[in-house]
This record gives sequence, C-alpha cells and structure tokens, in this order.
Amino acid sequence: MRHLVIVLGDQLSLENPALIGFDPSLDLIVMAEVMEESTHVWSHPQRITLFLSAMRHFAQTLRAEGYPLQYYALDEHHFASLSEVWQSLIDSHAPQAIKLCEPGDWRVLQSAQAVAEAGQLTLEVLPDAHFMCSTVQFQRWASKYQSNSLRMEFFYREMRKRYAILMAGDEPVGGTWNYDQDNRQAIGKQGPQGLIPPLSVAPDALTQAVKALVATRFQTHPGRLDNFAWPVDRAQALQLLEHFIVHKLAQFGPYQDAMWQDQPFLWHSMLASALNLKLLNPREVIAAAEAAYHAGLAPLASVEGFIRQILGWREFIRGMYWLDMPGMKQANFLNHTRDLPAWFWNGKTHMRCLAQTIAQTLDTGYAHHIQRLMVTGLFATLAEVSPQQVSDWYLAVYVDAVEWVELPNVAGMALFANGGRFTSKPYVASGAYIDRMSNYCQGCRYQPKLKTGEQACPFTTLYWAFLIKHEPMLAANPRTSLMVKHVQKMETEAREAVVTFAQQRLENVNLL
Repeated sequence: MRHLVIVLGDQLSLENPALIGFDPSLDLIVMAEVMEESTHVWSHPQRITLFLSAMRHFAQTLRAEGYPLQYYALDEHHFASLSEVWQSLIDSHAPQAIKLCEPGDWRVLQSAQAVAEAGQLTLEVLPDAHFMCSTVQFQRWASKYQSNSLRMEFFYREMRKRYAILMAGDEPVGGTWNYDQDNRQAIGKQGPQGLIPPLSVAPDALTQAVKALVATRFQTHPGRLDNFAWPVDRAQALQLLEHFIVHKLAQFGPYQDAMWQDQPFLWHSMLASALNLKLLNPREVIAAAEAAYHAGLAPLASVEGFIRQILGWREFIRGMYWLDMPGMKQANFLNHTRDLPAWFWNGKTHMRCLAQTIAQTLDTGYAHHIQRLMVTGLFATLAEVSPQQVSDWYLAVYVDAVEWVELPNVAGMALFANGGRFTSKPYVASGAYIDRMSNYCQGCRYQPKLKTGEQACPFTTLYWAFLIKHEPMLAANPRTSLMVKHVQKMETEAREAVVTFAQQRLENVNLL
C-alpha cells in the first residue's frame, strides 16, 4: 500500500484534498465509527445519528465513485478509538505514508500524529480547501495585529474584498459593511408572522437503521431521537439551502437575534450541520444568498448579515481555533470553577428562558446563536461555571458541534474565558435583555427587573453581582464602563445585599 487515506466524520466531500492523486491500485480509504467519538463528551443521540448516517451515506458515494474503502461500522468491530483502527490497518497493510485532511479537532490531529510517529510513518496533513481562508493565511492576517486586537470585523472586510462578495469595486454594496443595527429587532407582541415551517427531511432506510442502533447503544445519553430530521447527504443539504433562500432569508436579518417560546427555528437557516460535515461548500451557500439579493428576493441587510456569519465569523473562528490551540481548551480568565447545573441535561429549571432553550436543544439538537450566547452561555458566565464543563456540554448537545467551531465560540465569545483575545468585552446582561428580545419572561416565576428577593430573576441578580465583583476590569473597558457607573452609584448596603443574595442563588443553583 502506498497511502492509507483517512477520511473523518466531518470530511464528507469528494473535494477532500486527501483524495487528490488517489490511485485505487495503490491507496486505501479508511472511515470508522468508534465509541470514543460519541462518548468523550456525553453526546446527544441526534448528534451521533447525524454523524453516523452522514458517514454511511458518504461511504456509498465513495464506493459508487470507485474508491476502495475500508469502513468500520460501530456494531461490526471491537475498536474503541480511531487510533486503534488506524493502527490495525497499519499493522496489516504496512502503508508507506498516511494522508489526512486537516481535522476539525486538535485531539484527533494529536492521535493521528502519535500513530504515525509510533509506526515511523510520514503523516501528510493537507490544508482543508473547504474553508475560504487557510490556517496559514489566517496566521499571516493575525500577525498584523496586536494579540488583543484580533477582531472579526477587520478580517471580514478583507474577505469581502478578497472574494469580491457584495462589493461595488473597492466599496461595499450599499455603502456600508455591516448592517447589525438593522438586524437586532425583537418580534412584536403579536408573535412571528408569516413563518414558514422548517423543511422536514424524512429519514431513509439507512438513517432509520442508524437510529435503531443509536437508540440501543446510547440509551443513557441526553436528548430525544424520534424526531430526527437533519440532512445526511448532499442532496438533502441542497434542498435545505434552497428552502432557506426562498422562504427565510428575507426575514433572517431583522429577527436573527430574536427568540420566541415554542419556536426554536424562526427564520434561521439550520445549515450549520451540513456545512460543518462538508455536505455543503460555503462558497455555494454565499453565492446563493448573494444571488437572492441581486434578484430582489431578499434585502441587503438580511443577505449581508447571513453572509457575515459564514464568510466572516465562521472562517474567523476556525482561524482562531488553530491559532490558539491547545491553550484555548484550558483558558479560564475569570477563574470560574463551579459545576454545570444538573438541569442543563434535562431542562428542569424554573427559569423559562433556560427551560425553553434547553428543552428544544434536547428535542432537536439545535439552538440558534443568541440562545447559545445570551441564554445558556450568559447564565454559565454569570453563575461562574467551569469553562471546560460548559464547552463539553455544547460539544455534546448540538448537532453542528465540531470542536473548531464550538470551542472558540464558547470559550472566547460566550464565556470570556480567554480574556478578550478576540472579543472586546464580556457578553453579560441582566434579565432585561432576554425580556426585550423574547417572550420567555411571560409566565415565568421570576421578574427580570428585580435584583433580590424570591421573585428576582437569577440573571439579574447574578448580573449585578458580576458587575460588582469585576468592577475595576469593566470600568477600564470603554465598552463596559457605562455598566459599572450604575454600580458605583449603589449604596454599600444595596451592593452587599445583591452579593449576599447572589451567593445564596449559586449555592442552590440546582433548585432555580
């Protein structure tokens, strides 16, 4: 054997650079389903099902294209980890080298390197052409800035120029780079209007078989499986893309930050899992959105906001992951060490915003970015929960979670665990923010305006305690200095009352 070509579960594209120059007479592809990938975090059954079904569908595609493939199905072998599978093939086939597209997980890359080193084999790790900015290009960009001034907005504008996306010559179409101010509307009291139901992808026989396997092998894992409806192959992913462009993109912008009870999807695309498995290419998704704008099907603010998430934030976050690993995994700038509340795994909390967000997460394996950042992430920050426990939770429960995208979003954005490496402030707020952007507070036992007392919203109590505890840091930051001016006006007795009540809340966090 010349090359043992490793294809990982989030590399399901024929454009995989590890397939370039493949010779069926000399090379062999290996794909493997192993327990470790579903149990190193307590993975949601829908996440496990999505990966396994998508892998099996892609295996069919590879075989149809004539690629020799050694596929290890979870219920047909005894190997516990990917490295054990790879070592077995090395022992039996003695390849000259191993080829691998850049993984999306530092841990997996370390495993591949260890196996290659143990076997004294060359490991060729190829740049992932799926992304529009390579890790080398990102490092070159980042080197132009000071370590605490890496900002997505600067990166995004360079990417717009590089790829001539929504550009009129050297200037942005419409004269403005960023339409955030137009894209932060709350849904009116009448609720979502004209909302099209999400596209339902019916599981085929292969997916049904995977569901049965997962239901048997992972009975104790958190989350429902019966309503699984995620795209598992390229055709289904393209259907979902078309559904979003036609039915949801126009309203995506104004309401992308809004939340509403019992409406988990609203106008969001739900394309992240398909993109992260590489069933879709970001270039075709961006092109479809830009074409919709030029055809008059969606306003510029919505199209720009959507493209910024993919061309800007998605590429930026991936660059930051590889720039800062492995240190990012252990970052804990605020020294938070409390355990994750037990109700993060079952949604049984009296806080309606968290009960709604976690319940939909367990039901669907999905929550949109504001639910993650400003509900679950916000609470974890205010409650001083260990960043590592929080990151493991996000990696476990969301179907679109691959560590390159999950960890920097959680550790860097939601938790401020890296101390503002690429964000200008901690994303903290009181219950008033959630009340403004949703109807979650209606019927909740807690009141967002109250700081103390049994009816006080835990978000509000913990927010004010956070401001008091970190007053010097926040006062020194121009973007948070106004927050602590209110703290500075508080009487000593009032400050002490908030701190004491917050401590009581944290000591009884599992009862909230």
